[in-house]
Amino acid sequence: MKLAKFSVIGLLLSVSTAQAVEYNQVVPAQSALSFGYRQMGVAMEGKFTKFSAQLAFDPAKLTSARASIDVNLASIDTGSTDADEEVAGKKWFNAKTYPLASFVSSGVKSIGGNRYQATGKLTIKGKTLDVTAPLTFDGRAFDGSFTLKRLAYGIGTDEWADLGTVADEIQIKFHLVVLASPAKK
Repeated sequence: MKLAKFSVIGLLLSVSTAQAVEYNQVVPAQSALSFGYRQMGVAMEGKFTKFSAQLAFDPAKLTSARASIDVNLASIDTGSTDADEEVAGKKWFNAKTYPLASFVSSGVKSIGGNRYQATGKLTIKGKTLDVTAPLTFDGRAFDGSFTLKRLAYGIGTDEWADLGTVADEIQIKFHLVVLASPAKK
């Protein structure tokens, strides 16, 4: 069974180098968007259960690569219903007023092998900042991460602005499984 799995991945990789292939369909059920942070010095993790992604990626045409990702902020799952409700509230995401966080790429460049760097704009709570995310692509999925500073977006105000309670740095991790289609000429 493992041999068959590696043969399929090998086939995908050989197809991507033999003919132009564009990766443009994300498989939501197999993809994930998670985050890690420190609360009172303790490492914590969570995830978002609802997000959508539109992308176009042809390793041979990086200048035309693009990505747009929208995250439903109310879909946060910290492992605690009380914490989920608090974080969706006004002092954190204010998800009723700002229901989505959005990333729109402005460029992708190769940094060697199957490694790339995506740059773009991340908007949360009406605040847009530049983001750079290193990522890998194995012919089946994009995997990457980047760190954002929550206070720069106004996430966690009033008593939650205390960095001794919740750290400013939030590690965002993504795993986007994609399907290929023939590249447009």
